[in-house]
Amino acid sequence: MRVIVAQLAPVVGDVAANAHRCVAAIRQGIAMGARLVVMPELVISGYPPRDLLDRADLIEACMREAHRVAAATSGSSTIAVFGCPWQEGGLRNSGVVAFNGAIVAVRHKSLLPTYDVFDESRYFTPETDPRPVLVDGLTLGVTICEDIWNEPGLVRHGYRLDPVEHLRGCDVLVNLSASPFHAGKGALRAGLVQAQARQVGAPLVYCNQVGGNDELLFDGASLVATADGRLIHQGRQFVEETVTVDLGGPEIVPHFPAFEDEVLDALVMGTRDYAERTGFRSAVLGLSGGIDSALVAVIAARALGPQNVLGVGMPGPFSSPGSITDARALAANVGMPFELVPITAANDAILAALGPIFMGKARDITEENLQARVRGTVLMAISNKFAHLLLTTGNKSEMAVGYCTLYGDMNGGLGLIGDVFKTDVYRLSQRCNARGEVIPTSTLKKAPSAELAPNQTDQDSLPPYAVLDAILRLYVEAVTDTESIVAQGYDRATVERVVKLVVRSEFKRWQAAPVLRVSSRAFGCGRRMPLAQRWR
Repeated sequence: MRVIVAQLAPVVGDVAANAHRCVAAIRQGIAMGARLVVMPELVISGYPPRDLLDRADLIEACMREAHRVAAATSGSSTIAVFGCPWQEGGLRNSGVVAFNGAIVAVRHKSLLPTYDVFDESRYFTPETDPRPVLVDGLTLGVTICEDIWNEPGLVRHGYRLDPVEHLRGCDVLVNLSASPFHAGKGALRAGLVQAQARQVGAPLVYCNQVGGNDELLFDGASLVATADGRLIHQGRQFVEETVTVDLGGPEIVPHFPAFEDEVLDALVMGTRDYAERTGFRSAVLGLSGGIDSALVAVIAARALGPQNVLGVGMPGPFSSPGSITDARALAANVGMPFELVPITAANDAILAALGPIFMGKARDITEENLQARVRGTVLMAISNKFAHLLLTTGNKSEMAVGYCTLYGDMNGGLGLIGDVFKTDVYRLSQRCNARGEVIPTSTLKKAPSAELAPNQTDQDSLPPYAVLDAILRLYVEAVTDTESIVAQGYDRATVERVVKLVVRSEFKRWQAAPVLRVSSRAFGCGRRMPLAQRWR
């Protein structure tokens, strides 16, 4: 049997354009003589639609377009299965089955995830009696994303219903998916698809969405497995594609990219799609000569084109000469424009204005933060004037412990590396230089510094990043308690200090720009901590 795996990149709310993508995939399937065309979860609305699902006019438009998509199968033997929100005994996350120009069946998602970035029980009614669909002599088992994620240990809580068990005896099991990316997830997905194919005893066609929608990144990497669990297709990561697969094809050896490669590709795609889908064609960022802004500049240039990314150097009273030299070198290597806007005069003017109020008060972090806020104001002014998307350059380590200035370096519309720990920033930067120096060697070797005080380095205020990141991985990503972290050999005082910093900085993260998610536990919609709380 010939199958089309249509790994599409829908835009949330762009219902007519999303439907057009589906129609194009069906026409390609008909032209290729495919028996089956499989598309992603909620491909008509785009995923995640979130509270757009409360709009009755959106649901009506999606259902109307679903009929238009179904009409594309007219006069052929091709069956199409695609995702769409559907009103039937409540709002459903559904798989629509189309044949010979009409919708012949609609099957609904059974397992509605409510963990991490998912909140589907907020909107949808679950299916409690999943059944196969008989279409033109072919028995299809239709599952939607989470419906196959019921293996022990995969989710935080088990489900009472196993939809796959209800679909035994089908000829082909399909899974319409919108599974968000995180580093290393590919191998987990492949093992899951193979296991579920063996469980149901039928080929499994897993079609995943691709593209960036807000902070969530979808990598595609669709899969097809035979009834005995052999992989015969693996889609490309971060690429929209419509691929023909023969279910009798040869076994393949799956490829799972290195951490550095897939994270860089994810961030490039996420930046490109966020800018395009929010109406930006260009970006601006502060270039400090440090490694974080250098990495963000490289990613942005790959996503938008170097000519469309403006770097701004903003030397202040404590900036080293090497900072501007390194920033200029980075801009030249990338091929991006660079402007210099010194901030010392503006900073001094504000200090002078505040002088009477601050009289008698010793210099402290207030004056350091003021420099960051002047820089943030400069960047926002440039963003407003030229309609550039302002990119923030803070990493996950800094965001975690609050080593960032609200209304200063946190200003911006998108956080590219806010889910990348500092130690991983170095790994990604070194990979950017794999084919020649892009990020200056001096940037890679210098001690990280905010340069807001004389001879300042990050380690004046923080533990070494190797230690800090190890603790943060345990506390933030693995949700490990303080005592258990200490039991792994970390200094108690250091652990308690880091935990205190994380908790106290929550108010900053609530006001931060959206962060592109590349880990299994990112700051943002998947981590919801209270501000006014005392648990440590």
